Amino acid sequence: QVQLVESGGGLVQPGGSLRLSCAASGFTFSNYAMTWYRRAPEKEREPVATISHRGSSTNYADSVKGRFTISRDNVKNMMYLQMNSLKPDDTAVYYCGAVVQQGGSWTPYWGQGTQVTVSS
Repeated sequence: QVQLVESGGGLVQPGGSLRLSCAASGFTFSNYAMTWYRRAPEKEREPVATISHRGSSTNYADSVKGRFTISRDNVKNMMYLQMNSLKPDDTAVYYCGAVVQQGGSWTPYWGQGTQVTVSS
């Protein structure tokens, strides 16, 4: 059973930092690319950052480039998002996600999300 559990969210002032974590289980974590998503109030969920299965390649949304860093630990089955220079526009529920092959099909999974609020 695939499980993704996010943690590390909270309330932070503009310009501050947070580090989100995602604990993965139920699949061979090191075989899959992973993505952080976010959903701001009254907006659609959007991808924020993606990391390849070995961690050698990363991609970021333009809105977070230079401020956020995605990483992973394939020994611990963990993924992280270091968020620096946070802005009020970064306020959202953040989710980790993976598309996992099960049998002959690919199934998307997300965790329950962790709230990040950037406010003074």
